[in-house]
Amino acid sequence: MKNYLSSVACAVMLAGLPQVVVADTTANGYQQEIDNIVAKIELPNIPDKQTSILEYGAVANDGKDDLTAIQTAIDTLAKSGGGTVVIPAGEWFSAGAVNLKSKINLKLNDGAVLLFSAKPADYLPVVKTRWEGTEMYGYSPLIYAANVEDVAITGKGIIDGNANSEFHPWYDLAHDDMQAIRTMGIKGTPVEQRQFGEGHYLRPSLIQFFGAKRVLLEGYTSKNSPFWVNHLVYSDHVTVRDIKVDSHLPNNDGIDLDSVNYAVVENSHFRTGDDSVVIKSGRDKDGRDIAKPSRHIVVRNNDMGGEDGIGLGSEMSGGISHVYFDNNILRKGKAAIRFKGSLDRGGLVEHIRVTNMKIEEFDDLFWFQLNYPGVIEGGHPSTYKDIVFENIEVEKATTVFEMHAYKDAPLQDIIFKNVTVKEAKTPFVLDNVVGLKMDNLKINGQRLDGELSSVSN
Repeated sequence: MKNYLSSVACAVMLAGLPQVVVADTTANGYQQEIDNIVAKIELPNIPDKQTSILEYGAVANDGKDDLTAIQTAIDTLAKSGGGTVVIPAGEWFSAGAVNLKSKINLKLNDGAVLLFSAKPADYLPVVKTRWEGTEMYGYSPLIYAANVEDVAITGKGIIDGNANSEFHPWYDLAHDDMQAIRTMGIKGTPVEQRQFGEGHYLRPSLIQFFGAKRVLLEGYTSKNSPFWVNHLVYSDHVTVRDIKVDSHLPNNDGIDLDSVNYAVVENSHFRTGDDSVVIKSGRDKDGRDIAKPSRHIVVRNNDMGGEDGIGLGSEMSGGISHVYFDNNILRKGKAAIRFKGSLDRGGLVEHIRVTNMKIEEFDDLFWFQLNYPGVIEGGHPSTYKDIVFENIEVEKATTVFEMHAYKDAPLQDIIFKNVTVKEAKTPFVLDNVVGLKMDNLKINGQRLDGELSSVSN
């Protein structure tokens, strides 16, 4: 049973409880942890050689296919040891996927627009990928890099998935395929049998790195993505900085770090059709069996806006730990901070810090949805613990806390310290939450200190 608690009721329930004392670690401990992670992240080592796609026959603004020139430039430079492939100013058309290689920096100069084909058939044959946390063979991401080291996409240009892409309507056609791939993952169907090419409707990401080490994404703008925008899978040592995502179609997450170890996302601008920045680690049995967690991640100094701000899950079956969201601005949308799980997922999420945030206006401010719909298997509740929200200023929220978990696996070990919400309609919607700790939490001018629990009968 859910408990909808007004600010007055909270004052009564908290009266007389001892004040929760939380160590002030943000200035020293958290910052030191953040600095230690960032210091360990390795940048790609790419030779100081350069070639232009002009040297391979590409012609700007003629509407003809430039993919052959782009791919030949990448392949040729990679064979000679690597370097930078330059896409100059102008519009360039790619009638299919660009495949990045190790030791290559794909640089889009200021004024360059890389426009991709609108036809799904151009992204076949299928490639091995991870779709919403389950491995499969599907349509190629528009820029795809598999099993690479020392690779980058840089420059001030634009990567455009095409506003007229035939992938976009597949959002309404994908239900049967979504259920099929999830069922295959739960049943342990061999990956080679999970074929979702022609006749299926699972959209590819705009950019995907599938098995990468030392990745740099810097400077470019992405738009009109068929699905997730920047998707990094099984990747270590990832640096994302100064990128811009302006993509508002369904499921257009700005960046998904999916089983990623040591990463920083900083100084970037997100305007998205879904979450801005999401941490993931695989789905259900498939994710638990692969067991590659996301950990040692810093997300700082970003400007986020869209349907949701930051998220963990719901594909988090491989586990998530040591993630720091620091000094970000969240603008307006549905959910500012959303953590998700279900009885199919399993997975442990721990040691998460969300600090020094400024938030403008969202419907839901802190939303834990650990009873996420779509249960197929069941019996594997997700565990979220050791999570601290500290030094957060919020202008307006419809609901401050909306937290749902299962009775046998309640949400616990969550701390809110120095959080101010200037205006809110509903402070609490709690369902199976134990020991929600509050230290200088202010909602509508009222200070709350203590602990709050709500467990279903």
